[in-house]
Amino acid sequence: MLAVWLIERDTTQQASAASRLRLPVMLSHVTLAVSGLVVWILYLLLNRPALAWAAVGILIAIALLGFSMFARWIPVRRTSIAVGGPQEGVLSFQDMPAEGNFPLVIVLAHGTFAVLTLVLVVLTALGIGSGT
Repeated sequence: MLAVWLIERDTTQQASAASRLRLPVMLSHVTLAVSGLVVWILYLLLNRPALAWAAVGILIAIALLGFSMFARWIPVRRTSIAVGGPQEGVLSFQDMPAEGNFPLVIVLAHGTFAVLTLVLVVLTALGIGSGT
C-alpha cells in the first residue's frame, strides 16, 4: 500500500487532491512495523519475555496508527466509489487522493493480518500454547 501511495502521490500536479494520509503517520507506521519485527525476531532468538511484551507494546502503537489511517481512508474510499464519468458535478480520478487507489481487498487483508498478528503475539507473550 505504501508503494501505491508513493507512486500515486504526485505532488507536482496542482490538480491532484491532497492526501488525507499524512507522510509522518505513514512513515511512523512502517518504521514501527519494522522495529516490531526486529524486536520479535530478538525474542525468538533470545527467549526473553520482556522482548515479547515490548513487541506487544509496539504492535499496539502500530495498530493505533493503522486504525487512524483506516478511519481517514474510509471517506476517500466512499468518494472513489461515487466517482463516475466526466459528468457535471462528479469528481474525476484526477481529483482523487493517492489513497483512493488502494484496492479494498488489500486494505482488508492488511487489517485482518494485523489483528491476527496482534492476537498471536499477545497469546505468545502470555505463554498460552507454549506447553510449559
